[in-house]
Parts: sequence; C-alpha cells; structure tokens
Amino acid sequence: MYHFFVEGSQVTPDLKKVEITGSDYNHIANVLRMRIGEQFSISIRGEDKAREIFYEIEEITSDHVLGNLCFVEEVGNELPSKIYLFQGLPKVDKMELIIQKAVELGAYKIIPITTNRCIVRLDEKKSSSKQKRWQAISEAAAKQSKRALIPEVTLPVTMKQAMNICREEAIDVRLIPYEMAEDIDATRNIIDGISPGESVAVFIGPEGGFSEDEIAMAMENGIKPITLGKRILRTETAGFTAISWLMYHLES
Repeated sequence: MYHFFVEGSQVTPDLKKVEITGSDYNHIANVLRMRIGEQFSISIRGEDKAREIFYEIEEITSDHVLGNLCFVEEVGNELPSKIYLFQGLPKVDKMELIIQKAVELGAYKIIPITTNRCIVRLDEKKSSSKQKRWQAISEAAAKQSKRALIPEVTLPVTMKQAMNICREEAIDVRLIPYEMAEDIDATRNIIDGISPGESVAVFIGPEGGFSEDEIAMAMENGIKPITLGKRILRTETAGFTAISWLMYHLES
C-alpha cells in the first residue's frame, strides 16, 4: 500500500477526510493511476504520534484526490528509541545511499559531520544545496518504508558541534565503532543494556575513519567505543550494520 505525508490542514479535525494535492496528487492520479475505491495511508507532518492513517479514495478531480477514513493504526512503524546517525562526510554520492538506508532502518535524525580525514569539503552554498537534496531523499525513503515521520537531515557540523548536539538533545547512549575497541562480547553487553525509549547516537567516520584526537574527544564526552566485528567495514556499511543491530535489539 502506498504511503504519503500530508500537512495537518489537509486532514479534517476528525480525520474522516483527507485531501491530497500537488506532487502527491500527480503521483496518485497520473503515475500510479489509482482509482476510486483503492486505499492508501498517510502520516501527518510534525506529529509526535507514530500512527498510520488509512483512507479509501472517494473522489479524483483534476487537481486533488479526496480520501475517506478507513481506520487508524496507532502503533505505527517507528522504533521505540530515537537513533541519531552522525555520519562523517563520504566521497561522491555515498551520502545519498547512507541516508536512504538509514531512514529505511529507522534512524530518527541524520547529522553529517566534517572530520579531520574527510576528503569532501562543502562551503555554505554547497552545504545548503546538498542538504535540500538529502532531505528529499529522506522523504522518499520514509514514504517507501512507511515511516510515521520524515527523519531530518541537518547541515554538516563539526565534531565539536556534534558533541554539543548530544548534550542539547540529551542523548542517552552514545556509540562509536572503532577498530581498537574491545571484543564483540563487550559490544553485545553495551547494546543489550539499551532499553526501549533510550535515545542512541551512532558516530561513523568517513573513509579513513576518525583520527586519534577525535576518538579521544568522543570518549571524553561519554561516547563508548564498540566493535562491528573483525573485518574493516566501509563507511557506507558501518552505519547500516550498527543501526541494524540496534533495530533487532529494540524491536525484539
């Protein structure tokens, strides 16, 4: 079933009707060629509730689709914990793949970080342009995976600013994959100790990883080193692995 995000103004206060307009209307009417009687689901932008609302198409006009309420699924598809992915800026278009998969796996927010070993350096204009593109990818992935919210992708920040974000957001558990971390049993114990509802930050380095100074800074700020196994993973693989482990633990 197809899923869309709407503004609160597009839904009646009692949720009985929803009006789909703009690009989503075009997608329903002209791309998917949906017909009266077919169903779709929505999430309302900005809602804290992790719910999914289901509608049946009642009317299709030249500029909007009108849906009639079927039922509301209050539980939704969100993880019971907020996962923040702090991702060192990678080369070429790897960031787009990282965002897409992180959203599918359940990340709550994605924060690109510039680090000592980042090859990519973005000025203010390029950062703004990239961020808009990244946010569009997040929205598309959220629709595809039937998320109840669209994860925010922020502008790139420095490592020091990332530490401040952890404090400001009061993130409960902070993790950083590091090849010199203890064995897998220690990592398993850390992850097993995370309770549903606790927020989690995952720091992933760019190609070449974090510098020793950055690892030291992280540890001074309460970020725990973990291992992702005996093999060295690419930057685009490490984040998927860490979030997948967290998803498995939190949902089980």
